[in-house]
Amino acid sequence: MAKKIRVLMAKPGLDGHDRGVKVIARALRDAGMEVIYTGLRQSPDDIVAAAIEEDVDAIGLSSLSGAHMTLFPKVVQILKKKKAGDIVVAGGGIIPPEDVPKLKKAGLKGVFGPGTTLQEIVDFFQKNAGRSR
Repeated sequence: MAKKIRVLMAKPGLDGHDRGVKVIARALRDAGMEVIYTGLRQSPDDIVAAAIEEDVDAIGLSSLSGAHMTLFPKVVQILKKKKAGDIVVAGGGIIPPEDVPKLKKAGLKGVFGPGTTLQEIVDFFQKNAGRSR
C-alpha cells in the first residue's frame, strides 16, 4: 500500500479568512491525502514546527491579506534553517501575477491565485509532494 501524502494547511499572519483554505483541505482529503489544518493566525515558526512534528510532505499556505511576499518566503527560509527544505511549499490566495515569479524564486514550488481549480491544486500536490520525501 502506498504511503499517503501528508499536507499541512496553514494561514500565516493576521488574515482571518479561512473558508478557501478549508475548501482546499477538504479537496485534498477527498483525493486521499492526510491533511492537517493548523488554523488561523499562525507564525512562520509555528507552521514549520508543526510541519516537522507532523512529518508532512508538503505545506499549503493561504493568504488573502497581502502579506504573502513576507510570510511565504519566511516559511521556506525557516524550513531550510531547520534542515527540512525537502518539504514542498505552495501558496495561494490573492496573489498578483507579478508576485508569482518572485515567490517561486523564493522557493515556493506552486503558487495559486483566483480562478485556480481544486483539481489543479490536487494535481499539484499529487505530483510534487508524492515524490518529495
